[in-house]
Amino acid sequence: MKITFLGTGTSQGIPVIGSNHPVCLSKNPKDKRLRVSVLISWKDYNFVIDCGPDFRQQMLTHKVVKLDGILFTHEHADHTAGIDDIRPFFFRQGDIPVYAHQDVIHSLKRRFDYIFADENRYPGAPAVKVNTIKNNESFLIGDKQAIPIEAFHNRLKVYGYRIGDFAYLTDVKTISDREINKIKGVKVLSINALRIEPHHSHLNLEEALEVIDKINPGIAYLSHISHYLGFHDEVEKKLPKKVHLAYDNLVVSV
Repeated sequence: MKITFLGTGTSQGIPVIGSNHPVCLSKNPKDKRLRVSVLISWKDYNFVIDCGPDFRQQMLTHKVVKLDGILFTHEHADHTAGIDDIRPFFFRQGDIPVYAHQDVIHSLKRRFDYIFADENRYPGAPAVKVNTIKNNESFLIGDKQAIPIEAFHNRLKVYGYRIGDFAYLTDVKTISDREINKIKGVKVLSINALRIEPHHSHLNLEEALEVIDKINPGIAYLSHISHYLGFHDEVEKKLPKKVHLAYDNLVVSV
C-alpha cells in the first residue's frame, strides 16, 4: 500500500497569502504546503482522505486518473471545499463513493446541495454515492477494511482512519485511550501538529508527541502544519527518532 501526502499544511496553506513570516518566504520546497490530504493506493485502487481547496492541483500533480472514493474526516472547508472537482472522475466513472459520519453528510448536503440532489439535477454537476459510517463499525474500501477512529477538534467530532497498518489522524485536539487502542502499534501513523504554542482545537507539537508515545507506531509523520511550527529542516533535526515532518509529495510504503 502506498501513501502519498498530497498536502500537509493547515487551513491557510503555506505560504499564507500576504504573509511576511520567514517560513512563508522560505525557498525550501518542503516549507510550501497545500491543504492536508493523503492518497492511498494499492492494486488498482485509489482512495483519498479529504479533498480540500487544492484537490484539483493535487490530482493533476500526481496524475490520478481514477478515484475509487473519498473518506472525510470532518466538514471544515480545508477538508471538503474541493468536492466539486470530482467532476472529471464522475464523468468517466459515474457516482463517486464518499464516506463520512452523519454530521459531515448533513453539512455537505447543505453546502453542495447540487451534488447531493436526488432529482432536478443540473446536467453538469457531479454525483456521489453516500456511505454514512459510524464509530466502532468498520467498512470496506476496495478489498480493505477501514476502521473509524473518533477524536475531537475542540468540540467537533472528527474521524481518523486505520487502513491496514496505516493510521491517519488530523485536526485532533483530544482522543480517548479507547480510540488509541484501535491504532496502537501501527507501522505508519500520520497525525496533526499545528505549531509550538498550544491551540484550542489542534494538537501542538508537544501534545502530538505525547499521543505518538501512547500509540507507539513504527514511524510517525506530523502533518496539518502551520508556518508557526518553524522551518521544515530545523524542526526535523529536533524530533525524536522515528518521528518526522511530512511534506507535500512525500510517498511512504506500508
